[in-house]
Amino acid sequence: MNARITKATLLDESNEHHGKQVDLRIENGIITEIGTDLTPKNNEEELQFENLSVSPGWFDSSVSVGEPGFEERETISNALKVAGKSGFTSIAVNANSAPVIDNNASVAFLKNKAAGNAVNLHPIGALTKNASGVDLAELYDMQQAGAVAFGDYQHAISNPNLIKIALQYAQGFDGLVLSFPQEDDLIIKGVANEGETAISLGLKGIPSLAEHIQVARDLYILEYTGGKLHIPTISTAQSVALIKEAKAKGLDVTCSVAIVNLFYTEAMLNEFDTRYKVLPPLRTETDRQALIAGIKDGTIDMVTSDHNPLDIELKKLEFDHAKFGTIAQEATWGALLTLVSEKRAVKLLTAAQERFTQVKSKIEIGQPANLSLFTTKGTTVYGKEHILSKSKNTAFLGAKLKGKVYGIISNNQFIAS
Repeated sequence: MNARITKATLLDESNEHHGKQVDLRIENGIITEIGTDLTPKNNEEELQFENLSVSPGWFDSSVSVGEPGFEERETISNALKVAGKSGFTSIAVNANSAPVIDNNASVAFLKNKAAGNAVNLHPIGALTKNASGVDLAELYDMQQAGAVAFGDYQHAISNPNLIKIALQYAQGFDGLVLSFPQEDDLIIKGVANEGETAISLGLKGIPSLAEHIQVARDLYILEYTGGKLHIPTISTAQSVALIKEAKAKGLDVTCSVAIVNLFYTEAMLNEFDTRYKVLPPLRTETDRQALIAGIKDGTIDMVTSDHNPLDIELKKLEFDHAKFGTIAQEATWGALLTLVSEKRAVKLLTAAQERFTQVKSKIEIGQPANLSLFTTKGTTVYGKEHILSKSKNTAFLGAKLKGKVYGIISNNQFIAS
């Protein structure tokens, strides 16, 4: 594509124009000029939007797509469209399908299905065979096929020796190990945060202790083994404190938080609305404020949509029986912008690129254009018309969001929102 982006505030700390309003020229998908008032060329499209900002492309570190096996929830093709229109140029896809993504052939299947799209799909291979938590999967073979990390989506590894071996083994090829922060023996049939709200509603609790114990265990093991650990979707104040302490020790650990846990608390459960049944569960306001402090001070490295499409039959049930999960990608930018500044939001949405792929996305002359286009201006009440996914199980209906995504430029393509 040939295009000229005009009057855009550039947000990239590695670029000398960071925070300034510039024009960008893209020729055949490559950034060729950055400056003010660039002279138009006959063969280029002008991209001009009100109060436009441009950053390196956003990377969503936790996305479920359904396919293969659950195409009624979401297909790879539509998932990539949803991501692009939500401002993401890359997504890391969880091993949350049937069959589970636990070998090189299944990783190759995802990569091949996504080939040629504007949005880059990066598979997360299962850490254990069939995500059963018993035997390690074919980690090295999956990395060779294109997997960027290894983790059992929303399945805790109860055997500490398995995490130890995984961290030791993955060091041989610089692999990134994910460990879901939950001790299953402490949450038997739990469906909501353990506390006054769950008690008053008669719901079985998921104690914050179940998360703290797992996080502490994994950090102790990481300190012993070395290696690279990522803890996805933390939800409690104590987890933030533990990870902050581990980083101070110099451990190679990162973590993420799901946008739904930043935006809502357990108070949303009072009507037994299963759209708010997520894992980890919505916690207390104290926890939410600690998470917000964590994304502001850098303890929490990235924010994810933790986008998990589910068909209506899995959510329109009694609260105890409904499946955990919400779609959130379409609302992520607008929700995050209500909590932090534009520059911090961009940092939180781009950090996963380097952690998962070892390649830092930056805006630079001579480099492929990998850009997210957006504004911070305006507010929107999120409605059904904003849902782009095949599944409609979103917790954000009725939420007041800030800003707007205009689209992405990636892989020599422009996708408008």
